[in-house]
Amino acid sequence: MTTTDEPRSPRIPKRLRPMIWTVAFLSVCCIGAVVAVVQLLTDQRDDPNQETLLAGCGSNVEIDPDAEFPSIGGYGSDQIRNAAIIVAVGQEMEVPSRGWIIAIATSMQESGLKNLANPAHPSSMELSDEGVGYDHDSVGLFQQRPASGWGSVEELMNPAVAAEKFYDKLLTIDGWENMALTDAAQAVQVSAFPDAYAKHQPTAIDIVNTLTNGGARVANVSTELGSCAAAGEISAAGWTVPVRAPVWSGFRTPERPTHYGVDLGAPRGTEVVAAAAGTVITSECNASLNGGPYSCDVDGSPEVAGCGWYVNIVHAGDYLTRYCHFGQAPLVQVGDTVQAGQLLGYVGSSGRSSGPHLHYEVHLEADRSPAGAVDPVAFMEQMGAPLGEA
Repeated sequence: MTTTDEPRSPRIPKRLRPMIWTVAFLSVCCIGAVVAVVQLLTDQRDDPNQETLLAGCGSNVEIDPDAEFPSIGGYGSDQIRNAAIIVAVGQEMEVPSRGWIIAIATSMQESGLKNLANPAHPSSMELSDEGVGYDHDSVGLFQQRPASGWGSVEELMNPAVAAEKFYDKLLTIDGWENMALTDAAQAVQVSAFPDAYAKHQPTAIDIVNTLTNGGARVANVSTELGSCAAAGEISAAGWTVPVRAPVWSGFRTPERPTHYGVDLGAPRGTEVVAAAAGTVITSECNASLNGGPYSCDVDGSPEVAGCGWYVNIVHAGDYLTRYCHFGQAPLVQVGDTVQAGQLLGYVGSSGRSSGPHLHYEVHLEADRSPAGAVDPVAFMEQMGAPLGEA
């Protein structure tokens, strides 16, 4: 068997087949929505008046077992079929959908979502495969090693069994639901490249949302689809609201066309938390008046320039979030790694501010400039952490 051979379909346990056919249909009917969401966020840099798409939070649909899988994020139908198997196994094992995202991102890094044989195990070359890998004696979707005790070659070359073994290990890790995706994946895989999984998180989220009509928007500890993460909870996508407060001022409104974020009307002293896991790249005072420095330890005013005490965090997928107008120096420093929901500081009114509130921004491609800014309301809606809920 060679990489140019037509891949043979892997055997799937009968108990999993109805679930797999269900997600097959969902992937076909919902792919347009995912593409539209990505385009929406990108287009907002030029047109802030784009409408926000409504986001589902998971559903089940009876479908035709002959349905075909579409391509998603550069992955072909056979690869998405493997992702669907990973999701189906997670559903049967009652693993929260956060685990599905972690598992899919892991397989994306390890095998490109392909069931790979390995010449180091000649028997794997006689089994159903979608290509050949050469990493030690690793095989299958997750490149698990029989020599390391993951299971037999035949087991690991079965995508459903390989996924089950991945979840078995993940579920032994205390607090995995709240860990950064790359940390949770590394705790399972023990890879020589521990940070490599993070870059796959956005596409893994898109795949899960497509296959399940929004399953990444439920709470990260939820095993049931259909109910969105509540304000203050962390979604399966790994995001949470930075502060529970109403939106006072929107993104690039006609009245404030250079307002590149939203103002969340929280009282002075309200806790501000990281919206997702990431790395702090800015933690400083940014304030001036009439060209001279201005203290961030006192309230500012509309005449003061700058964000006051503020923090920038870069997240998986090169998303950047900005938090402005803290009442005192932030509790995190440049270089700190933070988790979703971790305390950053407290609402204040430093810098250009007419009263206590949190100014919150989201940027794409880690671009700190206005050119990278997108509407936080639309972005957070898609990540399962809608703003504006007190």
